[in-house]
Amino acid sequence: MIFFDRTRETDTLKTIQQQSLEHAQFTVLTGRRRIGKTSLVLHAYKDMPFLYFFVSKKAETALCEDYQQEIITKLGVPLLGKVSRFADIFDYIMQIAKQQPITLFIDEFQEFLRINASIYSDMQRIWDLHKNEARINLIVGGSVQSLIHKIFESNKEPLYNRQTAIIRVNKFPPSVLKEILAYHNPNYTQDDLLALYSFTGGVAKYVELLMDKGATTRSKMIATIVQADSVFLSEGKNLLIEEFGKDYGIYFSILTAIASGHTQRSQIEDMIGKEIGGYLTMLEDSYGIIHKHKPLFTTKNSNIHYRLNDNFLTFWFRFLFKYNHMLEIEAFDALRQIIERDYETFSGKMLEQYFKEKLAEQQQFTRIDSWWSRNGESEIDIIAINEISKEAIFYEVKRQAKDIDLSLLEQRSKDFLVATRQLKRYAISHCGLSMQDM
Repeated sequence: MIFFDRTRETDTLKTIQQQSLEHAQFTVLTGRRRIGKTSLVLHAYKDMPFLYFFVSKKAETALCEDYQQEIITKLGVPLLGKVSRFADIFDYIMQIAKQQPITLFIDEFQEFLRINASIYSDMQRIWDLHKNEARINLIVGGSVQSLIHKIFESNKEPLYNRQTAIIRVNKFPPSVLKEILAYHNPNYTQDDLLALYSFTGGVAKYVELLMDKGATTRSKMIATIVQADSVFLSEGKNLLIEEFGKDYGIYFSILTAIASGHTQRSQIEDMIGKEIGGYLTMLEDSYGIIHKHKPLFTTKNSNIHYRLNDNFLTFWFRFLFKYNHMLEIEAFDALRQIIERDYETFSGKMLEQYFKEKLAEQQQFTRIDSWWSRNGESEIDIIAINEISKEAIFYEVKRQAKDIDLSLLEQRSKDFLVATRQLKRYAISHCGLSMQDM
């Protein structure tokens, strides 16, 4: 797939590279797996030589052999000889950087924890010793976000606050998904676009896998995802078991419940039969996989719903993990039928999120959220507020425009105004959004 988007991140990396010619730079590149961190660096620096160290699951001595070969190939400098410690490699590079500019990208940086955790202490010592003289552009990337958070944001860790910049690589926004789908299928339908958003969440690798296989329609996407040897089938486990460790079973049960629509704590606890407060806190604060969703302008914690932050994981837990027993006996046709059967309900919620992201892209509002009454009888899909111009737009979202009822939306907006006592003296309007508006 050709390279789409990432203009801001590319420009930032190029600017950092220029800054490194005067002062050493240490950039942390973070984002969930498959989001395109490595592709971003390769794209940004495609016209200049740089060292690429991948931290694979090898012994430290074997890694040092690989890295030495990369150094001699890219820099043409003498080999160090037999080296068994990464600290010696890093010190050598910092010494060379005093004579010539160097860009070094270390991919899957968190894997050093398993190989030799003292590497971080060694790096801290070497960095502090040489950074004032070295012209180095050091970039480290990591996909296990809880570990990257620990390495750089815990004040107990040696590399705490050593970074000079953090770049968070995010999913593709709706406008880029439209561009990608139009490139591969100029005749796509709005339902095809919604399916691409719902199944991939804008994660670059998933989009690439589908587009490369010609899966540019909703039905082809489902068929490609649910088939023998599909990488999507085990992707959730591959992403999260390493994050969760031995407690992954409980976390998976919680996420399956949320993805299936049981979004209140009491509902989740009823499903899995145990108290889960600590697990919810970890999922939100440490792993960043869920978030508390409160009605707009509500401060109390009595009306909280939990949401997954990742569309693909929502889809994976809702269908692929939940019906794993079908996958084990290769009942692929049956699972595709279940996805097709439940797709309208599933994608209806995704459509609300799509429009929230689309409105955010427009940069016209200062707050975008939802609201629902305490008893759940009155609900507003989206409220978009401009606190500068004192305007607010209430939106009802439906897959089909014919199902939008603006008179009901106006009544619900009155319920909101009474319940929250907010938006006084705001100009308020009401609008419907459907797949036609995507």
